[in-house]
Amino acid sequence: MASLTTLLPCKSSSFLSSSSSSLFARCSLGHKTVGFNESRSRTCASNNFKCDMAEPVNIGNGKPVIPILNDRTLPKFLESARMETTVNRNGAKIKVFSGTANPALSQEIAWYMGLELGKIKIKRFADGEIYVQLQESVRGCDVYLVQPTCPPANENLMELLVTVDACRRASAKNITVVIPYFGYARADRKTQGRESIAAKLVANLITEAGANRVLSCDLHSGQSMGYFDIPVDHVYCQPVILDYLASKRICSDDLVVVSPDVGGVARARAFAKKLSDAPLAIVDKRRHGHNVAEVMNLIGDVKGKVAVMVDDMIDTAGTIAKGAELLHQEGAREVYACCTHAVFSPPAIERLSSGIFQEVIITNTLPVAEKNYFPQLTVLSVANLLGETIWRVHDDCSVSSIFQ
Repeated sequence: MASLTTLLPCKSSSFLSSSSSSLFARCSLGHKTVGFNESRSRTCASNNFKCDMAEPVNIGNGKPVIPILNDRTLPKFLESARMETTVNRNGAKIKVFSGTANPALSQEIAWYMGLELGKIKIKRFADGEIYVQLQESVRGCDVYLVQPTCPPANENLMELLVTVDACRRASAKNITVVIPYFGYARADRKTQGRESIAAKLVANLITEAGANRVLSCDLHSGQSMGYFDIPVDHVYCQPVILDYLASKRICSDDLVVVSPDVGGVARARAFAKKLSDAPLAIVDKRRHGHNVAEVMNLIGDVKGKVAVMVDDMIDTAGTIAKGAELLHQEGAREVYACCTHAVFSPPAIERLSSGIFQEVIITNTLPVAEKNYFPQLTVLSVANLLGETIWRVHDDCSVSSIFQ
């Protein structure tokens, strides 16, 4: 079976960069390739760029591994940055706690920040009620709670609310909820009569529980930030995926970025600008119900090109799978799927592993169960991105409190 490679971000890129300059112009293709059916990939000699990267980790048996941040896999420039962070900020009154939704990501974030995860006790009574107790003092501290609302969404959301309440009653100075995946963001408007706007309801619940700030990744729509009456930091995970794509030997003239629906055009356009201003194609989709999609038409030219489909999440994979089938019908040579949030509700795995994708690239904002691994899957870590964001938010809040 073909091997799978997971890479960490390259030295010359900035995790939080919003520059519109070409990605391939600043950091790009080394001689290490990642993917399957390598002989099928066409390369362009005029676009061979160098990128200072760590050695890739080859994983056999088709099982992807989230890059764990330790001395063995962390690049030297990140190690030095981490040590500097630890030395300069070890006196900061900051605590990072993890819920039960994605403890692996929380551990990576804490490691990058040079901190230990806060001690917390979370259990469930026989009837399903959630009990939370902090095992250490947070009085006067800035507390960061890492808890995505991934499946089971309602349980994880309730656990987050109870944990926020525990921190508030323990006299935490500031409480920031770090929600890598904000699960109710899809219900952000009324498209039909008598619908709820669950995104606003959840925003109210988080605020009333006692949170002072929200940090989230790739919200389904930016308007969800307006539902909160507290500051929201919206982090884009595009740089992590772009750095990984930059490590692949793909001629920039062969690339085309594809939006799987009209609603994702803005996201795909921003992605395309970072890929040497690659051309854009749009899949015209008609949706007849929730989790039910029907592809109708393709706007743009993909014949003979490497198509990169970009979306914020993959749930049942109906939209992106049918879009990939259409791209192959229109003559695309290879199709890559890129998304931040891998919800992977059935039958997503069957659709994604059917052979229509050269590679499916996701991040670890949600935990991926081992049963959902398949050979084409690549998981990238956003721990460095979130860890650095937390430090910057903390520094800004500390400076602001001095002048109040």
